[in-house]
Amino acid sequence: MRHGDKINNLSRTKAHRDALLSNMASQLITHKRIVTTHAKAKALRTYIEPLITKTKKAVSKEETMHQHRIVFSYLNDKEAVKELFTVVGPKIASRPGGYTRIIKLGTRLGDNAERAMIELVDFNEIYGKGIGEAATAAKKTRRSGGKKKATEATAETAPAAAEPTEEKSAE
Repeated sequence: MRHGDKINNLSRTKAHRDALLSNMASQLITHKRIVTTHAKAKALRTYIEPLITKTKKAVSKEETMHQHRIVFSYLNDKEAVKELFTVVGPKIASRPGGYTRIIKLGTRLGDNAERAMIELVDFNEIYGKGIGEAATAAKKTRRSGGKKKATEATAETAPAAAEPTEEKSAE
């Protein structure tokens, strides 16, 4: 029985699963997004997010070499570790968590497996720029527009209120 066993074994032995996740994590860091099955993407998320969190300590200059060695023991790829600490780490330094996004892509024709794209959140230009610019533009417009409308409304009501009284006095 598998009571309380929350690890998805992906129908592989431990050594095979570790090698699979290590290779997928290296490719995700290098290419910033990969397409795989939904089950593998979910397993990869739990594997890579703690590794990305370890880069934050290196960015803040605490135990830099130690963190490099820990991450290298998981990835076994010098280029991926270098990319993680030089490019990915500084970009995600302010993010409190949730470094990856999984997007479902439908099923694969051959075996009807659910496909998914897993990507690093801060490196997607489509979602990041479109949503960020629209949100900031809406905030800026709303804030400045509210002040302008309030001042225009008070300026318009004061002369408008004065004009009818003058007309009445003229009659």
